[in-house]
Amino acid sequence: MEGKILNPEATNLLQRIKGFTRSIVEDLAEGRSPEISINRFRNYCMNPEADCFCSSDKPKGQEILTLKRGSQTYRIDILLRVLLIVQQLVQENRHASKRDIYYMHPSAFKAQSVVDRAIGDICILFQCSRFNLNVVSVGNGLVMGWLKFREAGRKFDCLNSLNTAFPVPVLVEEVEDIVSLAEYILVVEKETVFQRLANDMFCMMNRCIVITGRGYPDVSTRRFLRLLMEKLHLPVHCLVDCDPYGFEILATYRFGSMQMAYDIESLRAPDIKWLGVFPSDSEIYDVPQQCLLPLTEEDKKRTEAMLLRCYLKREMPQWRLELETMLKRGVKFEIEALSVHSLSYLSEVYIPSKIRREVSFQ
Repeated sequence: MEGKILNPEATNLLQRIKGFTRSIVEDLAEGRSPEISINRFRNYCMNPEADCFCSSDKPKGQEILTLKRGSQTYRIDILLRVLLIVQQLVQENRHASKRDIYYMHPSAFKAQSVVDRAIGDICILFQCSRFNLNVVSVGNGLVMGWLKFREAGRKFDCLNSLNTAFPVPVLVEEVEDIVSLAEYILVVEKETVFQRLANDMFCMMNRCIVITGRGYPDVSTRRFLRLLMEKLHLPVHCLVDCDPYGFEILATYRFGSMQMAYDIESLRAPDIKWLGVFPSDSEIYDVPQQCLLPLTEEDKKRTEAMLLRCYLKREMPQWRLELETMLKRGVKFEIEALSVHSLSYLSEVYIPSKIRREVSFQ
């Protein structure tokens, strides 16, 4: 329920916003140029030989915004405009999406990316997550299986219809009363695969929860997965295409995104396991040659760049080996290629055998 009853965190945030804006007004009134110091974060570097700790929550430098630099005047203006909107949202205990905020001043903001950057800057300035600002994602994710929960008073009973898709909740921080009889969580890259499992009544035959972010996962899907991991303590497996884009999605679930490295701890799924599909699966599961596609030059460049990420050497050397194998073979293939055997091969053979034999990486 949205209203004007504020929790202590919201009250504290409002006090800090008022203190921040007051200091800027005072600087301007006294003829000084305000300086806004913004920490910079990253969740990986591109030096696999470095003895680094990029996944920590410590800043990796600072950026100083000042009106003395004409190029930064617009950015400061946008930051303050967005901050004013955020202050109003928190005061009134209302929620808005980034797109909603953009359309409040489209001529001033000019592009959605400008709003996105300002929201990130505000989160860093006030050391909070986007949900503390009452800025929510437009949910894309779907969930089904042995699970039920409540979100802001609304009941989601997946248990009553195991193979029906329910939307991932947008207000994840208001999810409560989580009940599950699942043995594991399966994250799948694409909606087409999710629907294939639903049609095959996968959850009825396997005691699990299935989630998809419909491609690159939005914040709500990632935050909801993290919440389920924290509350249910279940093993989590991830199924993506055997190509650089699938691996990027897997890495986003596990390590977070560079764009939101400042909020990595609330969004990443540190114990997620890569179930497949692996380059070696094409031989193990007899995927015909005609189902294998050559890597494009863009695929090769993307893969080579990913191989330089420090976390692969530091934490997941097995994943790095699989990427090297894909690059060496020069081919990729989709999850759906397994349907060459039968339409239900994925749900009846591939996934159960992978989980049974515990061949997923940790």
